[in-house]
Amino acid sequence: MAFAFRLRIAAAAAIIGAATWGTAFAQPDPAQIIRERREGLRAVGQHMEAIVAIVQSRGDARSAVPRVEAMQAFFTTFPGRFPANTQTGETRALPAIWTDAAGFTAAYNGSVAALGNLDTSDNPLLRLI
Repeated sequence: MAFAFRLRIAAAAAIIGAATWGTAFAQPDPAQIIRERREGLRAVGQHMEAIVAIVQSRGDARSAVPRVEAMQAFFTTFPGRFPANTQTGETRALPAIWTDAAGFTAAYNGSVAALGNLDTSDNPLLRLI
């Protein structure tokens, strides 16, 4: 469950952190891919911390909506952030991402489905806060 939660968090940050491509014919730099992946995950963590603070303070849940949407957007690009040439370097990604692609995909799909259930337009959970 913690892995799925982290995946949900990471989805939001991908949109925030996904930017530099270089030229159309250039090979992506593995170190750059890892940096962007880590920045995205860090941003997702920051979104989650902010959402927790909103919940704990019983604040206005509507202020969490952009953060949820950013996390959802990040996770739409998440699987592509783990090409084979990014297994080493400054990464804490688990080897299972590459050795158990089916397991990674299943965990990813479950996380995206759960995150998709956070319909920010009319979510009863957001009304409870």
